[in-house]
Amino acid sequence: MVTSAPPSSSHPHPDTAHEVLLEFPDNRLLIDLCGEYDRNIADIEQKLGVQILRRGNLLSVMGEEASREQAAAVLTALYDRLETGRSVESADVDRELRMGPSDQTDPGGQLEMFSGGKVEIKTRKKLVEPRTDAQKAYVQALYEHELAFGIGPAGTGKTYLAVAVGVSMFITGQVDKIILCRPAVEAGERLGFLPGTQEEKVDPYMQPLYDALNDFLPGKQLAKLKEEKTIEIAPLAFMRGRTLSNAFVVLDEAQNATTMQMKMFLTRLGEGSRMVITGDRSQVDLPRGVPSGLADAERLLSSIPKISFNYFTARDVVRHPLVAAIIEAYDADVPAI
Repeated sequence: MVTSAPPSSSHPHPDTAHEVLLEFPDNRLLIDLCGEYDRNIADIEQKLGVQILRRGNLLSVMGEEASREQAAAVLTALYDRLETGRSVESADVDRELRMGPSDQTDPGGQLEMFSGGKVEIKTRKKLVEPRTDAQKAYVQALYEHELAFGIGPAGTGKTYLAVAVGVSMFITGQVDKIILCRPAVEAGERLGFLPGTQEEKVDPYMQPLYDALNDFLPGKQLAKLKEEKTIEIAPLAFMRGRTLSNAFVVLDEAQNATTMQMKMFLTRLGEGSRMVITGDRSQVDLPRGVPSGLADAERLLSSIPKISFNYFTARDVVRHPLVAAIIEAYDADVPAI
């Protein structure tokens, strides 16, 4: 339980009137809340412009009223998380700072998992939680729509969250298989002919999808599911002629699909399936003059109510903070006409 107290008159800080005291009964959980070398506290101080001091089992938060109230809310939410037996990592601190207090209403009125504000995607290895409001809306769209688009810059979790939802639906029996694919287009480099079998030739292009799956499924189980073809990772070209029923299907790097490839892929959707298309309009690697199938799909399908389009910006980047700054710098550098 966390309680707030009035400012301490004995504290020598000159801004004593601008102080919130939070009491944390369990000192062991308080240590976890502060993080190794008080890393979590330092993150909150830096991002909110407050000062946080520890006094026994109390944390004193000082600063401007809005900032200290937000810091107090973040600390309280993280401590509540620890009380439920979960850990607090830097990603959890980042999520609370970005998203703020949970809205206790169901934004869509349809899914029980959204009724408490918090959204958790359960996989075999970890719980995955959206870290921005845009990510939360995206996850909700993946559950509510049979066909969903996630469009935005690198590092915003478009593919990662889609694969997490796919794994969650698979282990709960909502779909029978997972199919992940992407166009085998080189990113500005000519790699030439690669040695090995067909699978060995395309694996380098598919590695980001393998990385995501390895985060959610134990290695032996993943290998078994791949061997049984219950999980497939393949180039986009391999989808031609198939009808994908009772499957969770993800097309990654969709900006590198041509218009005809995109149409081919979208028409593979079968009964009981979910389809997710992710892409970044700023990273098209198609030959000059070849239009992106993602742009055409966005133009042609955005008016269809049963298809969702979710957009991300640099504010939703959840990789290293420098990634967001790099994206913003490139976006700002618009060539003069």
